[in-house]
Amino acid sequence: MRVLGLDVGSKTIGVAISDEMGWTAQGIETIKINEERQQFGLDRLRQLIDEYGVDSIVIGYPKNMNGTIGPRGIASQVFADMLNEQFGLPTILWDERLTTMAAEKMLISADVSRKKRKKVIDKMAAVMILQGYLDSKN
Repeated sequence: MRVLGLDVGSKTIGVAISDEMGWTAQGIETIKINEERQQFGLDRLRQLIDEYGVDSIVIGYPKNMNGTIGPRGIASQVFADMLNEQFGLPTILWDERLTTMAAEKMLISADVSRKKRKKVIDKMAAVMILQGYLDSKN
């Protein structure tokens, strides 16, 4: 059971993968996308799905703090539907409130420079989203 975890933004997608047992999440990469031009990195996602033998996808679902769904949450729903249609894999929306902030704090506490944090923040957020999901299943 390999699960792909995604932190989807308007310019990048942070990507994480679970181990084969579904216990731990590991960051893989950050894929550049262009939401305005409808370029969503689907070719690269297909390569990763095939390479790792992924059987489901967890996508961060950014809800507002009061639980309502805003524009980014709707964009995540649309993206999840698109991935389900493209790849035929179950897609799970996972509440990601505060994951980017938590990832940022973790990187700051590890004394990672601002420039380096910018390069890995989305990948770290994907790890936190996926790990939260995996922990809820075990």
